[in-house]
Amino acid sequence: MRTYPELFRTPEFTPVFLLAALQVAAQTVAGLGLATLVFRSTGSAFLSALALFGPALAQMLGAATLLSAADRLPPRGALAGIALVFALCTAAQAVPGLPVGAVFLILLAQGLVGSVGGGVRYGLLGEILPREGHLLGRSVLNMAAGVCQIGGFATGGVLVATVSPRGALLIGAALHLVAAVLARCGLSPRVPRATGRASVAETWRTNALLWSDRARRGVYIALWVPNGLIVGCESLFVPYAPERAGLLFACAALGMLAGDTVVGRFAPRGRSRRRRLAAALQTLLAAPYLLFALRPGLPIAIVAVTVSAVGYGASLLHQERLMELVPDELSGHALGLHTSGMLALQGLSAALAGAVAQLTSPATAMTLLSVASLAVTAGLVVTLGPSSGPRPSPRKDLPRAA
Repeated sequence: MRTYPELFRTPEFTPVFLLAALQVAAQTVAGLGLATLVFRSTGSAFLSALALFGPALAQMLGAATLLSAADRLPPRGALAGIALVFALCTAAQAVPGLPVGAVFLILLAQGLVGSVGGGVRYGLLGEILPREGHLLGRSVLNMAAGVCQIGGFATGGVLVATVSPRGALLIGAALHLVAAVLARCGLSPRVPRATGRASVAETWRTNALLWSDRARRGVYIALWVPNGLIVGCESLFVPYAPERAGLLFACAALGMLAGDTVVGRFAPRGRSRRRRLAAALQTLLAAPYLLFALRPGLPIAIVAVTVSAVGYGASLLHQERLMELVPDELSGHALGLHTSGMLALQGLSAALAGAVAQLTSPATAMTLLSVASLAVTAGLVVTLGPSSGPRPSPRKDLPRAA
């Protein structure tokens, strides 16, 4: 499967595509509104960054306790229910006079629920598409995310400026509600991919198995850490350029869209060539943020942010590699662990970036995080090698789900 018409002719791919697009649009509009609301009420770069990426921190707790449900819930009901919970939580954040502590408690709840949602969605995508169509399918979902982030941040910026941050939150809640209806009406009922009862013990057991293999462990680190550190840089757009943060976010989304489009359609064949490309893209992801050491004006910042975000395309290649290393019945759990770990690292990086910015400046914090991202990418190339080693057979160490 190498063309978009083939992809969209696949039954049920279109509803999954639209569902993912709606949820990204909702999160970007609401996230910018909430970050601006918190920044205006507290004046804190740390709390503003945490408000934008705070739910990601809760993904860590959800990945450790709830993730076994990703393969054990009916996908249609789970996706509809999760979107409904997000709609209610986002609407609650728009209540006037809501204490900042209550805002972050709601973000915690969103993160816990969201930790299951990623595994359910991408596990369902694995059922809908053949394995050879997974890279193209994920690239299209990422492209949709890029377009919706561009529109979402641009719309959110307009809403914040012309209406209010609370208005942006209510628009986000409405989009989540539409996503819930789409999931319920657009997807067909399916049985769970795995049997047995979801539990904390089962989550821990499968997480440990997935993490025990060196090849899988390296892929997870490559998916989580370099990208997460750069998201920490992005979390400082609001304090770096308060009146133009929406524009910077939109440009980052545009760069990500370009990278995903190119990788999804034109990535070279051959495992070694794809690994080299992934390492090069993650280097590109971090390097432009070194320019922030010079505290550039808006035009240079826009160029740096846009070029950097092209490097997010490396994630598609790492995700493809991960799917080679796990059995189908654990695909939801494996992808859920990826999504939760990725978002958790993003949240931790946002918190770290905000703390460093409080002590120094947003520009200094961006520079330091970009150096750290480059160091991690270089370390992965040295320790794992971009193309070294025979293809492992790691599926043998993963028993079939009960």
